[in-house]
Amino acid sequence: IISVKGIKGRLNRLPAAGVGDMVMATVKKGKPELRKKVHPAVVIRQRKSYRRKDGVFL
Repeated sequence: IISVKGIKGRLNRLPAAGVGDMVMATVKKGKPELRKKVHPAVVIRQRKSYRRKDGVFL
C-alpha cells in the first residue's frame, strides 16, 4: 500500500486503512502488465479483528 485515499493526516501519524477503504497500491505478484505500476484498490481483508456496529468482532 502506497497511500490511503481521504486521509488528511496528523503530525507523526502514519495513514492507516481498514476493510472497505480505498488505497493506492502496487502489485507484487501477478501478471507482468499489472506489475511495477500504481493502481487504485479496495482493502478486502485484514489481520486485525474489527468491530461491527452491532458489537460483533470479526
